Amino acid sequence: MLYLLLYPLHTQFSIFNVFRYLSFRLIYAALTAFVLVIVLAPPVIRALQSYGVGQSIREDGPSRHQGKGGTPTMGGILILFAVLMSTLLWTDLTSRYVWLAIFAMLGFGIVGFCDDYLKTVRGKNQGLTAAQKIIAQAVVALGIGVLFYALPAYSTKLSVPFFKTFSPDIGLFYIPFAVLVIVGASNAVNLTDGLDGLAIGPVMVAALAYTVVAYMSGHKVFADYLLIPYIEGAGELAIFTAAIFGASLGFLWFNTYPASVFMGDVGSLPLGAALGTVAVISKHELLLLLVGGVFVLEALSVIFQVASFKSRGKRVFLMAPIHHHFELKGWEEPKVVVRLWIIAVLLALFSLSTLKLR
Repeated sequence: MLYLLLYPLHTQFSIFNVFRYLSFRLIYAALTAFVLVIVLAPPVIRALQSYGVGQSIREDGPSRHQGKGGTPTMGGILILFAVLMSTLLWTDLTSRYVWLAIFAMLGFGIVGFCDDYLKTVRGKNQGLTAAQKIIAQAVVALGIGVLFYALPAYSTKLSVPFFKTFSPDIGLFYIPFAVLVIVGASNAVNLTDGLDGLAIGPVMVAALAYTVVAYMSGHKVFADYLLIPYIEGAGELAIFTAAIFGASLGFLWFNTYPASVFMGDVGSLPLGAALGTVAVISKHELLLLLVGGVFVLEALSVIFQVASFKSRGKRVFLMAPIHHHFELKGWEEPKVVVRLWIIAVLLALFSLSTLKLR
């Protein structure tokens, strides 16, 4: 909005020429989102408390978590609002990619809101059924995949990390692949959101990494130099991911141990979907496995636990997702969280190195 309103005035007022630079706008998008969350969080938390929107704790979880029951949840609404407002302010609103990313975030946000609302009404940790949630997510992701497939500059080739020329073309199968990436990322972040500050930290790291990826993919000189797909207009997505980083950083202020508010599914599901959508649009879908390695680890721990118990009647971990396993091993909650943050940072750095190591 500010770009469309103010940049055309740069011929009369040279100061407005600064809006031409993507780096300037993404920095201020992050700062805007951060300030919005910091300012709005206290009244939002009080409102959630007054309406009795509290977190229900799973009964089979670690006993130390029972004291968290009643902590305000659905704080993810605050993140979504800050990201949306910041993106609308600082991005070029003629970008179709930005609107696709916003559609993904809001679509999955509605699914998460319905899940959290049902949990609040029922007063227990049971919202939408697994089938209902997956179907709703798949419908939204399918819409994104079809819309993306219909774009003129759309490519069905995959960019494989570490390889210069190996880019398999999967044709029409790219649509279900995109659905898998978006839905998988959404649920992986959701599974990770089990400790104070655990999910929001890796979300920040992944958002920052994809800010770099989107910026490079949308810059022809950098893309050609790094031998990565050039996606015209994808650079505007860097503003969107920068806004996610800023909003997440602000939310962490209140979500760090001991948390004053939880994001709920209305936060975790759309944040994961947003990252998955950016990965698809920037043509770095497989890189998300590395950038979001912590999320992958959490999701795989649940898959292995369920598969092992159903097939052998034995558990692989003391409890899944794996962060609960470490808790039951005797690790304090902050130690589990910070160590997984460290892993997230290392994986993000390694992931970014693949842009050059090809």
